[in-house]
This record gives sequence, structure tokens and C-alpha cells, in this order.
Amino acid sequence: MKHSISKGIIIIMALAFGYNINLMAKGKKSKPNIVILFADDISAREFPIYGSKVWSKPTGGNTTDPKYRAHTPVMDKLANEGVWIKTAWAATVCSPSRAMMMTGRYAHLHKWWNNGDLGTSKAPDGSKKKTQIYPFYESTEYTIGAVAAKGGYNSYWAGKTQMKGNNLLKYSFDEGCFTPGEQGAPENPYTDFAVVNAKRDGKKVVVNKDNGKVVDYYAQSGWYWKPHVRLMNHPDTKGGLTWWPNTPETKKEFGLNTYGPDVELDFIFDFMDRKKNDKKPFLIYHTTHLGHDGWDFFNTDAKVKSKWPSTPKIEWKNGKYTRTKPNITGDKGVYNTHGTITEAGIHNHINYIDYQVWQYLNKFEELGVADNTVFIICADNGTSGYGKNSPVMQKGTHVPMIIYAPGFNFTKHGEQDILVNIADVLPTIAELGGVTFPKNYEVNGVSLWPYLTTKTTKHRDWIYAYRKDAQLIRGEKVMKDGKDNWYDVSGSPDDLISFPKITDWGKVSEVHRAERKKLEEVLPRFDLHDKEHDAPVNK
Repeated sequence: MKHSISKGIIIIMALAFGYNINLMAKGKKSKPNIVILFADDISAREFPIYGSKVWSKPTGGNTTDPKYRAHTPVMDKLANEGVWIKTAWAATVCSPSRAMMMTGRYAHLHKWWNNGDLGTSKAPDGSKKKTQIYPFYESTEYTIGAVAAKGGYNSYWAGKTQMKGNNLLKYSFDEGCFTPGEQGAPENPYTDFAVVNAKRDGKKVVVNKDNGKVVDYYAQSGWYWKPHVRLMNHPDTKGGLTWWPNTPETKKEFGLNTYGPDVELDFIFDFMDRKKNDKKPFLIYHTTHLGHDGWDFFNTDAKVKSKWPSTPKIEWKNGKYTRTKPNITGDKGVYNTHGTITEAGIHNHINYIDYQVWQYLNKFEELGVADNTVFIICADNGTSGYGKNSPVMQKGTHVPMIIYAPGFNFTKHGEQDILVNIADVLPTIAELGGVTFPKNYEVNGVSLWPYLTTKTTKHRDWIYAYRKDAQLIRGEKVMKDGKDNWYDVSGSPDDLISFPKITDWGKVSEVHRAERKKLEEVLPRFDLHDKEHDAPVNK
């Protein structure tokens, strides 16, 4: 496919936008297709466009070594020709952040306060347990999948779910492809790339199923190489959740050289192909694992343990990407990659995201939908080993956000010094799809469309995040982190976090003090971790 960045594509990184005003201005009668690419554990500092002086090294932590700097020519182009958001916040860690994305609401409503601190609701009748983890489809009828359905979209969900204890079939998506196969799945018959809980000599241990050795790690199904894959409602199956590979051909091809992110994208593109003649637009919710660290099944005996397994090798040359076909051989923990995959490191994960963004653009062109597609790419929280789950400053909350929409009447371009929550994605998608919320329905996100398509210079006065009972909030001048420290954020530190701490409020301006008072008045509304931790009693 010939690569072309069309003037009709919209790509949003870590946010989305609205719809009605701009589409009417361009004379478009159909709703736009929407693609949300939600990356995993990637701080804003890892994207070169943010200009941070430091980024993450393969073992975690800080580095200034340029060889570990991501190279993102496609996303850089989109950021410069479109817009990129200087300050976008998620929650500090996966589960509450994905709850914010999925519902457009904060934890006082969806009750997912932190990983391992999830609110409960009454279990269904007939269940052996009295309570269950509170599902979003019980907390609201306006999840991303439900909004897609209400807007008349064909919808697909691919990648990581993080919907612990929830029934994925109830999220209103038409189809899906999940890695790893989770939600209480039976044992996968196709891959032993898994780290599992087990007992040895009467003791609880964690074992690498591939070679049978006890490891110092946490249980996980492999989602990168030789991945665990489950399909949801695929037309070649009887519906529900089923294991893949599921045909003689795919079973023969599946193995060490099968890369999970490629499988996800293949199924997404297959869905687009199958739906291209429908009169309905499509919505893709692509929650990639790329960016997340994981067990490296190919390098279990390495002296220096990298946090991020290798990706297939790619090369950007003459305005396009080429990919080296992996050639990995071996078994039971002893492998030879024959130099066909990258070194480890999050920078290579981000490079691969850039490659997949390029593939998306090509697909839009191939399908002839480039002039009517909204593509959203987001990250759920800060980088592992640096910011993930940290309530300090904005290390855990600051994520990248890029918007590209040259085919629409955007009034801004380049860097945008505004405040955005990833909660803003859902109401923006709703506006794109022509879905309105009931008058008394509380949604905490704010559609970005008015900011992007009018002369207004402000999107929000403040942004908010949470970690268990800790609250973080930021305005234009001051920020409170989860440790109750206040910072002067009127400047721009070159590492994106080293703001001056405010210890004497008499030494800052009246504007700073006034904003602090305003932010303090906001916090009690959401401070319900101890008072209303779980679902309402009737739920």
C-alpha cells in the first residue's frame, strides 16, 4: 500500500474531539469512523514531540542516552501538522484510568479507585458470591461500546481489557480480539507462554510454563510473542469468547514468530474490510499492550533484566516503514532470534506504535475513508519504573496526546497549552456520533470539539486524577499532588515534572492563591473513597 497522510484523517493521541459543527461546515452528511488506540503505561516524556530532557532506559528509570530515545516520524508529523496537548492527564494506574476512559467519569461514580482497590456491587442472583467487582455496564449505560451502539456504529474492541471480573460480552461491542485471553478463560491449548501461580513442595510459587522453572515475577498470560488470543463474536465462530488460532491454516502458522500486536491489528483490519460496504460507520477501541512491561520468554537467563520485551524490527526510510519478518527458533526457554527482533526497551514499543499508526493511515486510504475517520491514540498512565501508580507531582498522570485533523476546520495547530483529562474522550466520541446524555446525567469529561473548531482559547479550568483515596488536581498556575504537596506549574520544566514546590503562599501571586482556593473547593465533590467506596446499595 502506498503511504499517504490524507488531509481528511483525524488522529487524536490521548484525547478525542467532537463532531457536529465541523462536519456541517465541510458538508459531510455521514458520521465519521472512529479509531481509539489506547497505549499502555507511557508517559508524555517518552514521546519525542514533548521535548523532555530525560526518558526511560530498558531496565526502567531515567536516561539521557539518545539510543534509547523513541523515533516517531509519523506521530511527529501528525503532531506538528495537527495539534498536540501539552498537559493531558489520566489516572495514575491502569484500572482506574481505563475506567475513566471507558465511562468519561471519575472514581466517585465508577468506583474503580486503584488496581486492587475496586468497588463492589451485589452479585447476580444465583451466584456463589454475595458481591462482585462493580461492572461499568451496571454503573452507566454510556460506556464507549454503548455510545457506539447508540450512535449507530459497528464496533470492535481489541487488545488488553483490564475489566477484571466483568463480562466482556456486556460492553456492547459487536466483536473483539483480546490478548491475553482473560476473564476466567479455560487453559489455552495453543501456547505455553504464561507465568502461572503454582505449588511446589507445598509452597506457593510462580512458574514459567514454557520451561517449568520457578520465577520471581507475577502471574500473566503472554501477550507479545506466541500470545494468548481470544476472539469475541467472530463470524467464523458460534459467538461468545473463543480461542484463536481457530482454523487449520492459522493453527499451522501460529508459533514463536506470532506477535500479539500484529494479531490485534490484523483482526481490526479484517473487521474494517468486512464492514466497508455497510452504511454504518465503524468504531475501533484498540487497547494495545505496547508500552507495558512483561515477562521476556526469549531472554529468561539474561543477567540484566529488561522491563520491555523485544518487538519485530522496523525501519523508516524514504517516507515509509519496512518490517523484518521474525525468525525465532527453539523451545523451553532456549531460543535463537537470529537477529530478527529488536533489543528490549520501551523506546522500541513506541517505535512500533508509530509503525502501526502508519499502517492505520494506509488502511484508511485503501478503504477510501481517510477523509471521514477519527483516530484516537491515548496512554493510560505513566511509564513503569518512572511514573506508573505514582501520586507524586504528575509523574503518574501525565500522558501524551496528539490530534491530527487537517480535513476538518480546526482553528488550532501545533502545541496547545491547555488542560485535558482522558475523561474528555467519551463525551467527544458521543458528540462525534450524535449521542446526547440525559439532562441530569453526570459526565465528568468535556468534549474537545468546541475548543478545536472555534476561536475559544481555553478548554478546561482544571484537571483531576486519583489513586485510592489520594486526589490530584491541577489548574493553570498551581497543582496539588496525591501527597498533598502544592506546586507552581506556571513554568515549563525540561523534564516535565520538576515544578517548584510552594511552601510559602505569601511568596506567590494572588492569582496563584485564588486558584488554589478554587481547586480546594472542587475536591470534596469527588472525595468519596471512604464514604461511598462501593456501588449504591440497589446496584
